[in-house]
Order: sequence, then C-alpha cells, then structure tokens
Amino acid sequence: MNLLNPTIRFSERADHYSLYRPGYPEAIIAFLEQAIGLRKDFKIADIGSGTGIFSKLLLGEGYSVNAVEPNEEMRTAAEETLTIYQGFRSIKGTAEKTTLADHSIDLITVAQAFHWFRPEETKMEFDRILKPSGRVLLIWNILQSDTPFLKAYTELKEKYSQKIVHAHRADLERIKEFFYPSPVLTHSFRKTQQLNASGLKGHLLSFSTVPLASDSRFQEMIKELDGLFERYENQGLINMEYETKLYLIPSVKV
Repeated sequence: MNLLNPTIRFSERADHYSLYRPGYPEAIIAFLEQAIGLRKDFKIADIGSGTGIFSKLLLGEGYSVNAVEPNEEMRTAAEETLTIYQGFRSIKGTAEKTTLADHSIDLITVAQAFHWFRPEETKMEFDRILKPSGRVLLIWNILQSDTPFLKAYTELKEKYSQKIVHAHRADLERIKEFFYPSPVLTHSFRKTQQLNASGLKGHLLSFSTVPLASDSRFQEMIKELDGLFERYENQGLINMEYETKLYLIPSVKV
C-alpha cells in the first residue's frame, strides 16, 4: 500500500479510526453560530469526512451535511452509523473533485484531513463550490505530549512509524499562504479522551504509519504499548489530552 496516497492509506484502519479517534468539542457549534451565524439552512460540505466523526457532531445538532470521502472503507463506516440522520448525504469524491454543484456551499469543513490535499487543485475546487459568502473551517485534534504518559506514547508511535513526507498538519503559515489574501481566524479548545487498554491499542492502530499484525515489528510494538498502559493507567484508564485547533477563513480567492 502506498502510504502517501490519501485515498487508500486508511483502508485497513477504518474500524480503528471510527472507534478510537476522538470526537470534537461540542463548543465548536456555538463558536460557529456566533462567528459566522451558522444556521440550520446552511449547505455544509465536510471534505475528507472519513468515518464521519466531525459530520456526526454537525448532524447531531440538526445540521445537514454533504460528507465527501474518497476512501471506500471509511465512507462505508460513516454510512453504517450516520444514515440514521435525515440530513446526511454520503458522496464519493475528493477535495480536488468533490462533484458538488458550483457555488452551492455555505460552509466547507475539513477535519484532520487538509494536510493530505493537493493545494492548487483544492483551492480551485473550494472556490468553485463555495457561495460568494461561503466560509472554510479547518480542524485538527492535536495530541499533546505534556504528561509523562503522552510523551512516552508519542515516542513509541514515532519509533515504530514509517517515515513519510507530507505537509505538516495545522501549519498556520502554510494555511495563510494557501488562502491568501483571505484572513485566517484561529481558535482552540481543549479535549480529553479516556481509553482503556484495548482502546489505547485501537487508537495506536488507527494511525496509517504504524505496523499492522502482519508486520514483524507488530508484537514488539504492542508489548511496549501494554507496558506503557500498565505503568500509567489509573483505575483502568488513561487520559489522552488534545488541543483542538480551528482555522476559519471567510472566503477562498484564486
């Protein structure tokens, strides 16, 4: 599998991603309602929607979402859980070719995916599908490393990860350059996720760069992970601490 291909890189991780990646703070909805006047009649496109984690937050608050995702396994996982929402629409598409109509979207959201998009093609596509008054919201849950456990977990993940080169996530200067001359408004929240031992394993395996069971390093990695959990758990749980970073852009100009 080509780890740099964003349309297939999570094909074997969809279940772990859906179950063990953190959700997003509910406070994001109130932030959008205040910052851009988000209303229930807004046409929203969640681009690179994956297993639907951010789409679910919007849908749960009564918003309609066009969830655009190229990866079949991740898109299927979203469909299995989100079809209960009347406003959910699943679309096979990419950031560079969403298949959405011209100037039809009030708000584009991109959660944990923007760093995999091809910049120039994406910017043109965003400009094409956004209404003149449309906005873009980029979101990342950034795992912190400010506790002994999180520092050790980050080191373990980096130790076993295959090294790949891609644009750094949540890079403010790159985001400003991408959307220039539109201004970029930043905001952040804190979020805590609690995991048991199996949840921690699932969280690690949701990353596309770490070994799967067929890899010779897999058992060694899991043994080290079990040791970390035993060392740092409290009543059978560990805390994963995140900073949720938001980047809000009022328009896209090409």
